[in-house]
Amino acid sequence: MSDVLMPENWLSLSIDEISDDVTYGYTASSTSNNTGCKLLRITDIQDDSVNWADVPFCEISENDLKKYTLENGDLVFARTGATVGKSYLIRNLKEVSVYASYLIRIRFNSILNPSYFSYFFKSADYWNQISHSSSGIGQPNVNGTKLKQLRVPVAPLAEQQEIVRQLDIMLAQVEQIKARLDAIPAILKKFRQSVLADAVSGRLTEEWREGADFDIEAWTYERAEDLCLKVQSGSTPRNNPFDQNGTIPFLKVYNIVDQKIAFDYKPQFILQEVHDNGSKRSICKAYDVLMNIVGPPLGKVAIVTDQYPEWNINQAITMFRVHPEKLNYKFLYYVLCEGQIVRDVLHDTKGSVGQINISLSQCRDALIPKPSLIEQDAIVETIDSLLGMADKIENTVQSAQKRVNLLTQSILAKAFSGELTAEWREQHQDLITGVNSAEALLAKIQAEREASKPAKKTRKKKEV
Repeated sequence: MSDVLMPENWLSLSIDEISDDVTYGYTASSTSNNTGCKLLRITDIQDDSVNWADVPFCEISENDLKKYTLENGDLVFARTGATVGKSYLIRNLKEVSVYASYLIRIRFNSILNPSYFSYFFKSADYWNQISHSSSGIGQPNVNGTKLKQLRVPVAPLAEQQEIVRQLDIMLAQVEQIKARLDAIPAILKKFRQSVLADAVSGRLTEEWREGADFDIEAWTYERAEDLCLKVQSGSTPRNNPFDQNGTIPFLKVYNIVDQKIAFDYKPQFILQEVHDNGSKRSICKAYDVLMNIVGPPLGKVAIVTDQYPEWNINQAITMFRVHPEKLNYKFLYYVLCEGQIVRDVLHDTKGSVGQINISLSQCRDALIPKPSLIEQDAIVETIDSLLGMADKIENTVQSAQKRVNLLTQSILAKAFSGELTAEWREQHQDLITGVNSAEALLAKIQAEREASKPAKKTRKKKEV
């Protein structure tokens, strides 16, 4: 164990000193046929739980069943692979079950509280030991010998039970907080979608129109080609045009991330002469609106930034350059983000086999809502405000999620340093000293071990 301070009446002991059994699992093929014995595998343990209904069965002899049968209170550990060191406490076991060969079972002495140790095996102190004990080329692993050598802080039994009681309460509260925080991004996603849907339908600016002191133009729907100076898909230049001396950024679909240009990811450039000649039709500039037309997924959208004077795009992207007297470019961006164009294409091609794309003609013929420019400006301003608020909430949630994740380890650290139960110890000295001390607990375990050893046979001396 690392140099973690413990109360004076606690002991730092190896797993070998306090366990009755550390054994590798049973090697067998799994089957869906009900043999009467379940086979628990590493993959069956997800998020500290097991769906026993999905655990397969196995064939096993009576002798092996006695050796590998799981009992409530057993702890099983992943001994190899990406989840090496992950542990799971067996509880509420209702079916005869054994554990597979890539698991190691620890069965602690029956005097001890297995939940106490289960919590320790989630602590940073335990994981630090595991990281130093793991070995293996390719896949890390922990063998039974090294697992036995891991050290654990052993409190008196009554204090173990108090620590478990407090951790049950506190970590359940942490999980509730995490669950609530984890649910917020989905709520914000629905909120953003609702904002965009209201924007393109006119609901978002209903009050604005009612309060206006001037005549409001009625909404119309017009073809994108009639509202834009140019609607054009890109192209990929021939003969491997990408050059380390190129100066013109060349955008691909993977450069559109979260509805924004992310050119720092796998940037590629083409030569100026290629840009001006062979790829002239694919030129785009700042404030052009882009949408990918080859999926999946379809409908990734972005506004070209002014990071470079000019850009070039490949054939999987269509560029919309708005007519400034007809469309606010950002209004068009939000219309495309809302996704009705994509939904229309998917509806028309429902049941089609193979890759579904959006053609250039479909982009040009797409009907775009067209309120007055002044209302478009009002819509954009309102969307910016609402989505900006959603972004701030999401950032706050992400910060809170990080703090909550750290909170679990902080609570566990306090538990296994004795800080969590410091006040309890002061009030219950009789439960942690004398016959109730950790030393007495260890002595009982050692006495049980001695008593369980088979008696040595003594040979009778031959009479002379």
